[in-house]
Amino acid sequence: MNSDRQPARENRGEQRPPLPPFDLDSAVAKVQAAEDAWNTRDPHRVALAYTEDSVWRNRDTFITGREQIVAFLTSKWERELDYVLRKSLWGFRGNRIAVRFQYEWHDGSGQWFRSYGNELWEFTPEGLMSRREASINDVAIEESARRWFGPRPEQERGVDHWQQHDIPLQ
Repeated sequence: MNSDRQPARENRGEQRPPLPPFDLDSAVAKVQAAEDAWNTRDPHRVALAYTEDSVWRNRDTFITGREQIVAFLTSKWERELDYVLRKSLWGFRGNRIAVRFQYEWHDGSGQWFRSYGNELWEFTPEGLMSRREASINDVAIEESARRWFGPRPEQERGVDHWQQHDIPLQ
């Protein structure tokens, strides 16, 4: 597949508010909604936020469409156990959002990891993500170094977690 391919913008009546163009409040809400969905670890639920022909680059893997998204996420969460994610808005313009994130997980042997990354998102007018590009690096950590133990507490929703808690990138 050509990774520069632009997806066809099929709507089929689906909408996923907030809708572009984004302002600060709607961009923060979109990022929080994505974090909430990914923390369910439900590939089918997560895939509904993307167009039927959404194009992804996740690390070195190229994915097209909801069916491949579901397969990819199913495999991911079979390997990345007890996955918990925090996303933070980095920037936005029009129908695009940039996000930084960290997530923690362990493998089948019990080794914990913190994964650091950046994502670039592009949305249709209906608020569905048509393109996602993710760059991610994993760092082995001790279980005692974990920061998150479940979904974001209500009082921290929509907050830049790193600024709020002065958390360094490592």
